[in-house]
Amino acid sequence: MVGDDLDWVLEQWRAERPDIDASPMGVVGRIQRASRMLERGLSDYFATHGLQLWEFDILGTLLRSGPPYELTAGALSRASMISSGAVTNRIDRLLGRGLIARAPDPANRRSILIRLTDSGRELANTALEGHVDNEVRLLASLGPDEQERLADLLRTLLTGLGDLPPEGR
Repeated sequence: MVGDDLDWVLEQWRAERPDIDASPMGVVGRIQRASRMLERGLSDYFATHGLQLWEFDILGTLLRSGPPYELTAGALSRASMISSGAVTNRIDRLLGRGLIARAPDPANRRSILIRLTDSGRELANTALEGHVDNEVRLLASLGPDEQERLADLLRTLLTGLGDLPPEGR
């Protein structure tokens, strides 16, 4: 097996502080490094569509909500796992690009619905198709069984850290 940068870091810790088991640093460090590298690969892909990663996150969240492709700002915040303040800023920027629109919620006059525009839906669908292919490319070093095992392990870690679906919170 080929070593990675974290093997080198852990070896340094073993030499400097043999009294401490630094192996958790290897797990957390690898997750952090993989996250940064995957995010770079995703960002590079979305840039080819004139999108930033966060823009696709919002557009994709609205797209996967199904017709009529709209959510309240609060639901959008919960579904995209970002703060309400960040959602407001992102909504304003996407409004400026004509990819989403705001409309009053007929069921609650105090609430605003955020809806994909036709151009937003078209861009999200176009980007989505290549996005999946890009993720296949990014995960190509792992076989299907390894990907499934990794997904199971990460799910266990995330739920243990409190990352639950909306109905489980």
